[in-house]
Amino acid sequence: MSSDLKPWEIKGELILNCNCTVFCPCVVSLGKHPPTEGFCQAWLGVRIDEGHHGDDNLSGLNVAMVLDIPGQMSRGNWTVGTFIDENASDNAFDGLNRIFSGQARGTTGLFSLLVGMHLGTERAEIAFERSNLSRRLTVGKKIIGEVAPIGGAHPDEEVKVTNTEYWMGPDITIAQASKGRVRAFGRVWDFEGRSAEICRIDWRGP
Repeated sequence: MSSDLKPWEIKGELILNCNCTVFCPCVVSLGKHPPTEGFCQAWLGVRIDEGHHGDDNLSGLNVAMVLDIPGQMSRGNWTVGTFIDENASDNAFDGLNRIFSGQARGTTGLFSLLVGMHLGTERAEIAFERSNLSRRLTVGKKIIGEVAPIGGAHPDEEVKVTNTEYWMGPDITIAQASKGRVRAFGRVWDFEGRSAEICRIDWRGP
């Protein structure tokens, strides 16, 4: 193990909204099937309930990303931009930057293989909130998103794809965005009404 690699772990929840018109095919095809529009544009938010990078506490922090992928996810050449909670200490900021760039290896190590261009990492005021079944993410005026699970036959049960090998986690709740506006890193998108995902995460490395 490289001397600059530290053990890390993140537990919490991830939400994602993309430009797919129906539920993202990448979850079950593991990126081998193209997105419904032939390319992927997405924003995501991560709420860290418990986490650390080495001895640095990451609990209570939020991260957001913008992803621009020209074709099938598995073929790489992703362009991404990252926002890290303004409340993160300098050490926590560095740790989260390493985790979400893939440098820390482990669960997110695939980013180091698939990302061809990084647009930068910025400190930002990030709010990740839950109201009933809805989840809301705001990154100032740069990302304004809200997603909620789609309805199912039993109102008390979420519609899920379970036992997958998807990198985010094995169980993905199928959702839809009621808000999905991005004005960041030169991207101007609005994915209201489009595909969304909710996922409990338990990531670690290296």
